[in-house]
Amino acid sequence: MAFGVTFKRFEKKFLLNPYQYERLKTEIDKHFNPDKYGETKICNIYFDTPDYLLIRRSIDKPIFKEKVRLRTYGVPNDQTVAFFEVKRKYKKVVYKRRIHMPYIDSMEFATNPTKHFKDTQIFKEIKYLLDFYKGIEPKFYISYDRCAFFYKESSEIRVTFDKNLTWRAHDLDLRLGSYGEQLLPDGYTIMEIKVPNTVPLWLAKLLSELKVYPCSFSKVGTAYKTYIAKKIGASAISTGNLNWIMEGRMSDDGFTETNFACEYLKGVDI
Repeated sequence: MAFGVTFKRFEKKFLLNPYQYERLKTEIDKHFNPDKYGETKICNIYFDTPDYLLIRRSIDKPIFKEKVRLRTYGVPNDQTVAFFEVKRKYKKVVYKRRIHMPYIDSMEFATNPTKHFKDTQIFKEIKYLLDFYKGIEPKFYISYDRCAFFYKESSEIRVTFDKNLTWRAHDLDLRLGSYGEQLLPDGYTIMEIKVPNTVPLWLAKLLSELKVYPCSFSKVGTAYKTYIAKKIGASAISTGNLNWIMEGRMSDDGFTETNFACEYLKGVDI
């Protein structure tokens, strides 16, 4: 059986050093409640065309961009519920469409959208996208440990902390477990604030006090850049690169393989 869900919201990402994380986590614990799942390992397979069209297009920061992924909560077996998602961003507003079904069925659906198809609007949209992007296939595995919280005064306001970001471009089957290379140095955390409109004033003031600024950081975009870096012999993420992101001082120059080393983490917010 399969079902569909739709989300619409604003999302902002922040890259935190250990001190910023500890300060923010202390205040979040006072004003937010943890969700019922506690800390969860989120496992994803990201899909793209043979020439990485979706990722490359997102790097240009267009008004509209989208990505396709398969997600499970924890390492799955064949019958674990999996979420096949299309995430779109238009003028900074995020729209997520997703369906869920057993993991084994979702993998079959990805390669043959007519299989396990249901006559619903969300299924039709996802099938159209899979048909539209010719040759779309699994490209990257990404997992991380997430703690999620919702605001005591409004459950529509959510904060998540992601640690232990792990990626690989081989063994693209979530059943094989979480292993690969780290996306960030030890101690760094990705925080996301997800709101229908505005951030609470106390939280905005705290972010300003800690000099925590919104950044353009994409997990799959960073995995792609790391993958390309290995091919051209560029260095891995440096502390200087991380500081540029955290301070919002990124160049607007376009990304190419030749300028990769100096523009390593230019915004790829998808």
